[in-house]
Amino acid sequence: MGKIILTGDRPTGRLHVGHYVGSLKRRVELQNSGEYEKVLIMIADAQALTDNFENPEKVRQNIIEVALDYLSVGLDPTKSTLFIQSMVPELTEMTFYYMNLVTVSRLQRNPTVKSEIQMRNFEASIPVGFFCYPISQAADITAFKATTVPVGEDQLPMIEQTREIVRKFNSVYGETLVEPDVLLPDNKACLRLPGIDGMAKMSKSLGNCIYLADDPEDVRKKIMSMYTDPLHIQVSDPGHIEGNTVFTYLDAFCKPEDFAEFWPEYASLDELKEHYQRGGLGDVKVKKFLNKVIQAELEPIRARRKEYEKDIPAVYEILKAGSERARELAAQTLDEMKKAMKINYFDDLDLIKAQAQKYQGE
Repeated sequence: MGKIILTGDRPTGRLHVGHYVGSLKRRVELQNSGEYEKVLIMIADAQALTDNFENPEKVRQNIIEVALDYLSVGLDPTKSTLFIQSMVPELTEMTFYYMNLVTVSRLQRNPTVKSEIQMRNFEASIPVGFFCYPISQAADITAFKATTVPVGEDQLPMIEQTREIVRKFNSVYGETLVEPDVLLPDNKACLRLPGIDGMAKMSKSLGNCIYLADDPEDVRKKIMSMYTDPLHIQVSDPGHIEGNTVFTYLDAFCKPEDFAEFWPEYASLDELKEHYQRGGLGDVKVKKFLNKVIQAELEPIRARRKEYEKDIPAVYEILKAGSERARELAAQTLDEMKKAMKINYFDDLDLIKAQAQKYQGE
């Protein structure tokens, strides 16, 4: 069996540059590498409903936003299967079976679940669906026999939970499921890109995101308002790189050729950093350079998005066709699972024959 990728996003808002450097850009590279037999990209609407159940319209409207972001960054429906989670009901059935393999105490110990519960103020009353979403995620991964799951470091406990479920299922019912491996971002600056205000995470509610669909002027304004070094008051003051959002973004986005094109005064990012640290370089100049770098990265993305926006029904057709392909794959895995679990009653002709002989013999 060849290598298979499964990854995706919750449709709770437009995707931003943190998603881009953290996962989307890498997905396109992996898609085009020729190394993978299948690449499946899921819009996780069912998972989004676990903490947005009272606002389904929010999830509904963001399906197309996420799809447009996927297509605009270069995910190709002829190379990758783009699908909607809820359109593959087999995933729900698998989740139900996996619930028997996981204890409540194990879910409570999951660090990702604990932090997510705290972030959403669910400590007093946790929706069961939200509490069990690591099990749902295990179904998403195993349904397609994914060998590789690209994730950020914060999702490692979730993948370990999946691996435990796979091992438990295989030990009880026989070798059926594939245990996935993790693929982390190769650029450390991309592991968790901070918001433009220096906060640890980009958040729509905090208004600290640069979205892939933002127009050039919005991007420029956001970059020029970025948090830098509060001690770098005068241009002559030595500046600090650590915790400086502008330089974190440069680490994530800047390429060597950007200097030749946009700031030939410097040969490399290291040289720019050294000047900033010794003093004599203002934040505004560095922000203007970052703006040029990010605008150059986003320009082809915005152009592709405008083309897809001209034919939204075609985008839905891409999602429909992808969901149908995904369902075929999931159904095959579910059939194998049910056979292993001995709940394939109508397909097991030997069972029917044996039962018939048993009662005819009586």
